[in-house]
This record gives sequence, structure tokens and C-alpha cells, in this order.
Amino acid sequence: MKHFALALFFMLLLTRVTIAAEKPNVLFICVDDLKPLIGCYGDKIAKSPNLDRLAARGMIFDRAYCNQAVCSPSRNTLLTGYRPQTLGIYDLSTNFRKAMPDAITLPQLFKSQGYRTQAMGKIFHVGHGNTEDARSWSVPHFQAKSIGYALKENNAEISREDALFANKSPANLPRGAAYENADVKDNVYGDGKIADEVIVRLRAAKEKSGEPFFIAVGFLKPHLPFCAPKKYWDMYNAADLKLAEFREPPIGAPSYAPQFGGELRNYKDIPGKGALPDDLQRTLIHGYYACVSYMDAQLGRVLDELERTGQDKNTIIMLWGDHGWHLGDHGMWCKHTNYEQAARIPLIMSVPGVTKAGTRTSAFVETVDIYPTFCELAGIEPPKNIDGKSFASVLKDGTKSTRDSIIHVYPRGGRLGRAIRTERYRLVEWKKPGDSAETAEFELYDYESDPLETKNLASEKPKVVAELRAILATHPEAKPQWRPEEKKSSAK
Repeated sequence: MKHFALALFFMLLLTRVTIAAEKPNVLFICVDDLKPLIGCYGDKIAKSPNLDRLAARGMIFDRAYCNQAVCSPSRNTLLTGYRPQTLGIYDLSTNFRKAMPDAITLPQLFKSQGYRTQAMGKIFHVGHGNTEDARSWSVPHFQAKSIGYALKENNAEISREDALFANKSPANLPRGAAYENADVKDNVYGDGKIADEVIVRLRAAKEKSGEPFFIAVGFLKPHLPFCAPKKYWDMYNAADLKLAEFREPPIGAPSYAPQFGGELRNYKDIPGKGALPDDLQRTLIHGYYACVSYMDAQLGRVLDELERTGQDKNTIIMLWGDHGWHLGDHGMWCKHTNYEQAARIPLIMSVPGVTKAGTRTSAFVETVDIYPTFCELAGIEPPKNIDGKSFASVLKDGTKSTRDSIIHVYPRGGRLGRAIRTERYRLVEWKKPGDSAETAEFELYDYESDPLETKNLASEKPKVVAELRAILATHPEAKPQWRPEEKKSSAK
């Protein structure tokens, strides 16, 4: 009996060691232009059952923010662990390896630790002269186009994206449709194709159970153009969709701080300037919701396959939106600002054995914090000098926090707006990188008294400005936008 007990003890010990040594899989889901306009974040109109289902099994982050509200810099931050002001990259066209050639990306690090890293859809920003990062992936990246139409009258406009991928200007090409409602199957558009491929990869991963996977899924919608199958448009009654409550720039904001939808105005049937007609605004909001529901359905297919293969039991799932989106608030459309609607993002994580089902947290996190968090969860040492802080402790206990404030940036005409967001306030400091603090202009918003950001209060609350400037002073001065000539001169 004594020998049996001893044998049982060592068997249990060996089992525990084996389980501890088992590396978790990673399902890394990035969604283009998704703001927290979904059911699990409290939106009463959105039809997002699969986003809500993921949230029900994990943790919702109510105060997650991007580090810059535009695709490439936001994704650089996610994948390198460096903020835009550390890299000195605020545009779409500069590849991060030009500024930091030896950066170790998150998938690259996991690849070095025995993971099979794979990417489908939009993970890194590709186009506008920017390229995919081959060294991050174990197998070639699976690409699907953001600008894809199903209707014959719109199909020629796909050439606009071909031009961007070839680093050519599409300026002289016909403007494409801003939205499309076509009675087609889900995989006629890109996100359906991506989900098809992810399902194939998950099945293949099941057959290689001894090799952990890092599967990055980059869903394209609700990025413009708002193209989704008709059945997703039919989920919504346009009459139920409300227009933004406040549709003017903030009173007292610097004239350059807002933006007026330049990205949207590149599409046909969109006025080149001025306020959009109410019926067009409602159609665009309808299109945004339809695209969210379309993407949500593709997410559901992926989650179904993960569960069907039994791999969900050892898979960390993260869903992240790269930035928010203005839907007519302040008279603005698209992203490209430091305001709340552009900077706040959805972040949902499910970690087996760590997160409790259906929990949420008000802890502040930045996109840059995701890199070290994944490293801690997988037991991998992150690079020493990255900017982020792991929030793994928050995943275990949502009452904990790792930050009292967050920082994000946006450039405008040579100036850089550096924003500090606390529980109550946001301060934006506008100046050229490296210039004296005395040259700065400021915006201050009080979300307790003015959640819609109707008025810049910087001149009325100098004490609050001073307190937030003190927080800003704890961050390094931002680098200017990286330029090739700067690299050459620094090498002399």
C-alpha cells in the first residue's frame, strides 16, 4: 500500500509537471476600425452575439486605449511593444524596421520559443508603401483585400487597393463606393475568406498537437468601404439608428485638432467638404453596424471550430480593435484624432485557468501593454526595453490595476498631440517634438461634467492642466517622424 501511494504521488507530480510545461496556444484576433459599439460594451442596437459570447467566457476591458488612432502606428505598437513616439513613426508608409531594424515582434518572439506563428488578413499594416514582416511568421502570410466589392458596378474599384499595394497613387482612379449591400455569400468578401482559412489552419493545428500555435487573425471590417452581405444590413432598421448628439468641433479647441473625414471623402457620393446630409449619415451608420455583424459572424465560425477541435481548453484568446472611429460626433468621421471616440478600443481576453467567465475591469490599459502580457501568460521573457507593462495580474483580479493613466498621440501639421487620459480628464499637449514646453497649446476635457467633449477647458482649469502636465513630464520626449535622411546623418 505504501509503495502504491508513493507511486501515485510521483504519477500526480509528473502529471502536474507535464501540464505546467504545456505551452498555451494563442488566438490573436485583430479587428480593423472596431470601436466599442457592440453588445457586450452596452450598445443596445448592435447585433454582436459572438463578440458577446467571447466576452461571456473571459474579461472585458472597459478602459482600453490605442496608442495612436490610425492603422499602421497602432499595429506597430501592438506587435513591437514600442509606442509611436519611441519608434518615431506616425504615418502609414514607414515600416517599423526602418526605424528599429532589430525589433523583435511578438510573433517573432513566440516563433523563437517553438510556436508555429501564422497570420491571416490584416495584422501588420500593408500598403501605402509599407510591407508585411516575413520574419514574424513560420509560414507565408495569407492576404485578403480590405477594398473588395461584389456588385459589378463597383468591382473595377478594387484597382484602388492594387495601386496602394504597388506603392502607386490611386488619385487618378475612379472613386469607389463607400458602402455596398449585396445579396451574396459571406466568403465573397474578405472576412469570409479569412474565416475559411483560419478554420483550415485550426484543423491542421489539431493534427500537430505537440506544436503550440500562435494564429493571428486580422478581420477587415468594419473598415471602409462598408461592404457586407445583405442579410447583415437586414438585421437593422435604419429608422432605429440615431445620429450623433453633438456634431460640432469642441469649443475652444485648436483649429488643427479636429479632422473632417478625409478618408471617407475619398469615396464616391460623399461630399468633398461640409456636413453630410442626415440620410447619408444614417446610411453610413447602418453600414458600420452591418459590417460589425458580418465580422461577428466570421468570428463565430472561428470560435466554433476552436471549440469543435477541443483546442479552446488550452488557447489564450484576445480580441482587439486597433482604434476607435468617429460616426459623426463632432461632425467627424473615421479615426485620426486624440478624442475619446477615436482613442478608446474594445479589448476582450479569455485565458484558460486565469480569467473568470463574464468579468470586466475598469483598469487602464494601452495597446502597448498587450505584448508583455502575452509574454507573462506564456512564460516567455519579453525584450528588456519595451514600453508596455503586463496586465496579467488584472486578468486574474479585475479590481487590480497597473496604470493610473494612459498616453496616446496623434500628429497634425508638424505638431504632435500627446494626450494623457485619467479617470476624469484628458489633456492634449500640441507642439513639435523637441520644442520647448512653452510653445505648446493645450486641450483639456472633463468627462465627469462634459462626456461629449463639447468644450476645451484648458484655460479655465490651470491647476488641472498643471497636474496632468506633471504626468506627461514622466514620459520621454517624443521622437520626430523618422525620415531616411535622418538615418543617414546619424550614421556620420
